[in-house]
Amino acid sequence: MLPKHKVLSLLLAGTLIWSCKDHRTGAANVVDAVKPNIIYILADDLGYGEIGAYGQEKIETPNIDALAKNGMLFTQHYTSAPVCAPARYMFLTGKHSGHAYIRGNDEWGERGDVWNYIAMAEDSTLEGQKPMPENTITLGHRLQEVGYQTALIGKWGLGAPQTQSIPNEMGFNFFFGYNCQRQAHTYYPLHLYKNKNRVHLANDTVAPNTKLPKGADIHDSANYLAYTLKDYAPDLMFKELSNFVAINKDHPFFLYWATPIPHVAIQAPQKWVDHYIAKFGEETPYLGDKGYFPHKNPHAGYAAMISYLDENIGKLVQQLKEEGIYDQTVIIFTSDNGPSYAGGADPEFFNSARPFAGIYGKGKGFVYEGGIRVPMIASWPGHIKAGSRTEHVSAQYDMLATLSDIAGFEIPEVTDGISFSPTLFSEENQKEHDFMYWEFPEYGGQVAIRIGDWKVIRQNLKNEKEIPSLEVYNLLDDPLETKNLADVHPEIIKKAVEIFKQQHTNAEVERFRIPSIENGLLGEARH
Repeated sequence: MLPKHKVLSLLLAGTLIWSCKDHRTGAANVVDAVKPNIIYILADDLGYGEIGAYGQEKIETPNIDALAKNGMLFTQHYTSAPVCAPARYMFLTGKHSGHAYIRGNDEWGERGDVWNYIAMAEDSTLEGQKPMPENTITLGHRLQEVGYQTALIGKWGLGAPQTQSIPNEMGFNFFFGYNCQRQAHTYYPLHLYKNKNRVHLANDTVAPNTKLPKGADIHDSANYLAYTLKDYAPDLMFKELSNFVAINKDHPFFLYWATPIPHVAIQAPQKWVDHYIAKFGEETPYLGDKGYFPHKNPHAGYAAMISYLDENIGKLVQQLKEEGIYDQTVIIFTSDNGPSYAGGADPEFFNSARPFAGIYGKGKGFVYEGGIRVPMIASWPGHIKAGSRTEHVSAQYDMLATLSDIAGFEIPEVTDGISFSPTLFSEENQKEHDFMYWEFPEYGGQVAIRIGDWKVIRQNLKNEKEIPSLEVYNLLDDPLETKNLADVHPEIIKKAVEIFKQQHTNAEVERFRIPSIENGLLGEARH
């Protein structure tokens, strides 16, 4: 029997439909002759609690909240990794971090002075991150194979301009944005990329981490003008995004909108900054002591970036409606990891990971809930029940399997993900994860495994100066991870050890290896 949402499509559109059983997920892999458009919006460093639908009280996000009102809100969705590059790799490949090639950020420093902004501007071979292997098959490739036009707008971070690991070679017909995530540390860069070529912008050279002039009055707005230039990258990206939608409205498209917002630096349109200055009042300036750029009103500036993104999401939805394709478009909104603690971001002021902690040690870069649990909203009028919410436990490495059901492509190799399309369409045959898996070689080296409501964490696995931790939490009783039960639940640790032994493969990249756990997860219980 066809799922109810596909029967509705048949009745409404009169399209030819065929179905088959997906051997990996158990879900019905049903394909419409007219495939839906797919828009995946990936915010950068947006915390679980930074939009209104998830309880945010200071930052206004009416358009994202409208997506939730018209679709489904996920309360237990996770990133695949707590920082940028690996999260994006695992989303595109359907692999968790025990099997992934990219498991952390690797700026590929052996090439030279890769952190020198001016040097990168002069020499494109210094841009970009560690490349993916040339034979990598991504979600973009899969969608191209079944007739989708594909675009990546925003931040790439998975290769370098002089390699085969660029968007146009990795499944995307069109690319516009930052190739290099270090370049994305300013919203007024010297250049962006359009497909394989640089697009030079009318911006002066103001390198990230440039401080105020010595002796400058920190309360004088004029002293901050140097950090607001002419060509605002998110404006240019949205223009290209809108154009892609207009050009491809008559056939199915996949738009991966990897917006750099709200990753610091704090740089936002002045109208939104002024809006929040009026709301928050005057505040202590951020002087750049935690990197990026100074800002006179950092709370107002940070909130302004998120509301600006929300405004553009509203414009995109309106365009879909005007083009007559809103009802045939799946929109998914989420974030790549938890909130940042750097560059003037203030997760305590905004309660950014609400109800979890978003401060350093608990937010971005860490495998606690504040670092890996992220908002996710899915909307598809007439298919996903409006105003619904789910506690189904899922991760970004599930997206490949889920979209294979929606778009009708096959995945010949094994994927670590499970399709949650039955959940999206209110079906009863949803398969659940036996476990969730995170292995992260940065910030001291970390592993987390979730088994049902239990979560096992190990930290300091690469830090020779620290004793590795062993932590066990029950997320049902203790969602804030405050009561370590490692001493009283050895059976949970034993289960985690077995999962680790089955799921962990030694990283191909030396930088991503955690030597202390290559031969097993659990040693002496020291915490």
